Amino acid sequence: MNALWVAPVMPDYDSARATFSWRRERSRLAGLPDGGINIGYETVDRHLREGHGERVALRCVGRDGSLQTMTFAQLAAASSRFAHVLEALGLERGERVFTLLGRRFELYSTVLGTLRAGRVLCPLFTAFGPEPVALRMELGNARALVTTRELYERKVAPVRSRLPHLRHVLLLDPGADPPPDTLSFPALTDAAPDEYTVGSTDPAEPALLHFTSGTTGTPKGAVHVHEAVLAHHVTAAYALDLHEGDVFWCTADPGWVTGMSYGIIAPLTHGVTTVVDEGDFAPARWYGILADQRVTVWYTAPTALRMLMRAVPRDGKPTPAAWHDLSALRFVASVGEPLSPEAVHWGREALGRAVHDTWWQTETGAIMIANFAADPVRPGAMGRPLPGVEAAVVACGEDGRAAVTGGHVQILQEPGAQGELALQAGWPSMFRGYLHEPHRYEACFADGWCLTGDLVSRDADGWYWFVGRADDVIESAGHLIGPFEVESALMEHPAVAEAGVVGRPDPLAGAIVKAFVLPRPEYPPDTELRRDVLAFARRRLGPAVAPREIEFVESLPHTHCGMVMRRLLRARELGLPEGDVSTLETPGPAETTGHSGKEP
Repeated sequence: MNALWVAPVMPDYDSARATFSWRRERSRLAGLPDGGINIGYETVDRHLREGHGERVALRCVGRDGSLQTMTFAQLAAASSRFAHVLEALGLERGERVFTLLGRRFELYSTVLGTLRAGRVLCPLFTAFGPEPVALRMELGNARALVTTRELYERKVAPVRSRLPHLRHVLLLDPGADPPPDTLSFPALTDAAPDEYTVGSTDPAEPALLHFTSGTTGTPKGAVHVHEAVLAHHVTAAYALDLHEGDVFWCTADPGWVTGMSYGIIAPLTHGVTTVVDEGDFAPARWYGILADQRVTVWYTAPTALRMLMRAVPRDGKPTPAAWHDLSALRFVASVGEPLSPEAVHWGREALGRAVHDTWWQTETGAIMIANFAADPVRPGAMGRPLPGVEAAVVACGEDGRAAVTGGHVQILQEPGAQGELALQAGWPSMFRGYLHEPHRYEACFADGWCLTGDLVSRDADGWYWFVGRADDVIESAGHLIGPFEVESALMEHPAVAEAGVVGRPDPLAGAIVKAFVLPRPEYPPDTELRRDVLAFARRRLGPAVAPREIEFVESLPHTHCGMVMRRLLRARELGLPEGDVSTLETPGPAETTGHSGKEP
């Protein structure tokens, strides 16, 4: 393993922190002629202005292994055509364009055309079922949607009557007999001009809307602005060690914030080549892409790494990584859930490179804490805050969240103390609101700190270590799943009287969704019912969100105000102490004994 060595972008952490200034870092951006900032301009127009239009922006590996490329000049033309289409359709600045697309060239032209035109982009996860899709489009007042015919007919057409704001559905492959009330993406874009001038854009103008799941209520729409591109650009250099000439591969799905911030925006602002894989995960395929595309920087998820770790021969032969030339690979990083020490050690042995964990959230918009290229990786550690990011551990109250007294929080200074991770508000990619929910947004801040909901500790050297989630959100295969959303869907089944959803630890996915279901009296809690409820949930939510396990119960624990105590369900499932049960409606022995079973 002899990857070409280059000096880290940040050779000395302490020096970088001491001299860092977001205002000075802004000089890394091209900026609009009028002084504004537009994400689309930074990803496309700047490279043409600087004479780099013929650089390869995208390398797309097809499902069949074929390879297509797109230069920055071609990407500029394609995104220009879509920007013109939006204007011709009458969409106003600030109106929201949703995408329900996998990794393909049209996704990039749609995303960048939307941003260059000053409209707001909202990506959706293609594994969502009709209900999560409809809910997010309802909340986001979707005005336009770009998707495929197959995804539209399966996931949007059945719920379109619930989407009165949705005026335009653009299909990449409408066919000879397109569905009613849809438009042809190819026909519209082919007829549009291939040059577009980005208009004046205030740095604080909304650009991205990312939905993230909460433990109660509906999903939250986190609003990000064009100024966020500064953090995307800077963190890609400092945390992912991105250099000019790199070949970068981010495996995150474009429906999630990582796939947008680092799968699309950040690498394009640096002018590097981004690998796009249209296919599904398979160990041989992924190793082949790393080798054949000469990937130098790879950003992936712990779940994927665990799957690669398991794809080893049992006869003592070399691992699959040994069958491929990975000598170009210089830097490997992960995101989405805590990275185990085992994965770090495996990376050193199988890839010849340690895996560098990073931490951030939908609300932060960009990487906040990381293990950096110039530092030895501390297996199991989240890392240290990025230059320009101030982090702290704050004391928690009885509810497990940061204790706020008189508007103030208590910062814990002693090494090893556990508390909620807080970030000093004000970095460029910090979310600027929850759509339509100002009070929910305000609750995230106290005393000038943004409260993340993650419990951590900090050692004497300033490295942060993940302890757990302070709320009930489930991290499964790098995705955040809100239990309320799953419970609501389960309750629509005629046999379900009540449901409580928690995450059960899983060695591969990190956690899987498990539902405790109280059936109605007329429905026997047998294997047939379990299969029927599981299938119903899959149809409604999609396989990535639906429960993998269902346990039928005779009752569920409630608070005095009637809320299901997921904390207690989780404790009983894991055999942990139940803690304070004073708020139980009927304190007593475990109430969840019953029939259990995994998905058949």
